[in-house]
Amino acid sequence: MNIIAQTEFVLASASPRRKELLAQLGIAFEVITSNVEETSVQAQSVEQYVQEVARLKTRDVAAQCGKKTVIGADTIVVFQDRLLHKPKNRAEAIAHLQALSGNAHRVLTAVVIIQPDGEETVFVEETVVKFKQLSFELIEAYVDSGDPFDKAGGYGIQTHGALFVERIEGDYNNVVGFPLASLFEQLIHLRLLTF
Repeated sequence: MNIIAQTEFVLASASPRRKELLAQLGIAFEVITSNVEETSVQAQSVEQYVQEVARLKTRDVAAQCGKKTVIGADTIVVFQDRLLHKPKNRAEAIAHLQALSGNAHRVLTAVVIIQPDGEETVFVEETVVKFKQLSFELIEAYVDSGDPFDKAGGYGIQTHGALFVERIEGDYNNVVGFPLASLFEQLIHLRLLTF
């Protein structure tokens, strides 16, 4: 399929996973990362929180970009209405995985599209992930690999974290960090892409 960009695109994310996913559309884009402090965001719900963080990061990059369309995102893992951020240390990574073991959790990604005229489009995609029961030895071995530390919830579904998953309900790519099908649908709707 030949997808044609009707604008210049900027990805407002340092995530190599988001970069790989966006590249699947076959369009040119540049990467500019935001330096905003995510922990400054206050929100009434996890849905509002993830939207506000994504909006903050995307607006920060859009302010530097002039006549380009900026796409930004934020992904969070929610277990029993509690946010599981990227673990700061080994103990926190182990605690995250012990909580998720044998249970279902929600992965929410908010995507923000800011067009050159300043028009903003925001949407949130949710995927439910159910983990198998994990032994403490398996959790320790995974944490000691170093993989959990740059990932919300303390695991990467596209790496060895895939070995923990019993099932998912929703978009797999959303768990990786970018709901690509929904993003494509929005960009077509906004006439920023054609095919």
